[in-house]
Amino acid sequence: GNLSCIMSLPSSFARMSRACMMMMVMIVPFGGVVVGAFTPVPVANKRTSYLQVTNFLQDIQTKFGANTSNKVKSPKVELPANFVVPEPKPLTVTRPEDLPELLKSSVALGLRLGTGAFTLGWKIDSLTAPEDGKYALQLGPIRLRDSSSVLADAPRPTTPLIIYEYEASPFCRRVREIVNLLDLTVEYRPCPGARAGFSDELYARTGRRTVPYLVDPNTGTEMFESDDQIEYLLEAYGPSKETYDRKALWPITFKIFSVATSGFAAIVRDFAGSRPKANARPDNLQMQPLELWGYECSPFVRPVREKLSELCLPHRLVSCSRGSLNRDKMMARTGRFQVPFLVDPNTGIEMFEGPEICEYLEKVYTTAK
Repeated sequence: GNLSCIMSLPSSFARMSRACMMMMVMIVPFGGVVVGAFTPVPVANKRTSYLQVTNFLQDIQTKFGANTSNKVKSPKVELPANFVVPEPKPLTVTRPEDLPELLKSSVALGLRLGTGAFTLGWKIDSLTAPEDGKYALQLGPIRLRDSSSVLADAPRPTTPLIIYEYEASPFCRRVREIVNLLDLTVEYRPCPGARAGFSDELYARTGRRTVPYLVDPNTGTEMFESDDQIEYLLEAYGPSKETYDRKALWPITFKIFSVATSGFAAIVRDFAGSRPKANARPDNLQMQPLELWGYECSPFVRPVREKLSELCLPHRLVSCSRGSLNRDKMMARTGRFQVPFLVDPNTGIEMFEGPEICEYLEKVYTTAK
């Protein structure tokens, strides 16, 4: 069953093949399996089986129902005139006017007790780490190297998970924090206020506009409810329960506390990211997902996340909390570690510096001239 072979068959035979495939799919609700790319995927329960079948039928129609020469391409974007990638300046406020925003982000960090700053099972490996190209925090004569004591053998998703959410939602924040603790890479599809951005796509998929909504393409699992998503992520991609103390998760799992403090953090940030920008390009939803390296509680990363949410730009967040293996990956890629770090496949730009990233996004992904 090589799908590419079907696409090269004569048109009449291809139509017949597609019809046969559609007939195979029709037996899914009765047989209890979903045939996805010819790989059986167990249906979790009757409630989700219809949704999985519907999504699969839509996928089949997308792949085989149209002329392959008419594939949708990402919209064209251009760099601002005379654009220059800024020099990275780690842990530095380069412009006094950025200080109020940094202070408000720091207050939000404090309200959430710095949750997400460290991976689950964080530990110090060495205070005298050698200069071998791997990440280490230099503090005078000390070179601190850290890692997670429990995530090394934890399952990792082959394909990034997808979460429909928006920055200011306290329920979405809980899920984003557990994503950081587990050192996962997730594609976020912003739905500002749960009514804009990818909200229409979410409604077409589920019949609801409730966020957060988690999609795991690795298992075929999809679900609402932040509590359920947290438990699912711990079960599917967390370490063995015997290797860590679950009490360490209380800032997230103690729901009243986590929702209240996340709500206060949103108030401090003036609910940034909860409303779409009026001048955002209407085709931003069709852009290739941008790649943002960072972590939830960083006061330098937060304004970039808010901007991406307001512009309704899909983006893949690479978790870089303390103890994350992704810090070594950034060192290998760029020769340094600093967040936020943005990779834009739509323009080919890679850049550090949060304020400059926000300005770049504003210039490239709005209709303002």
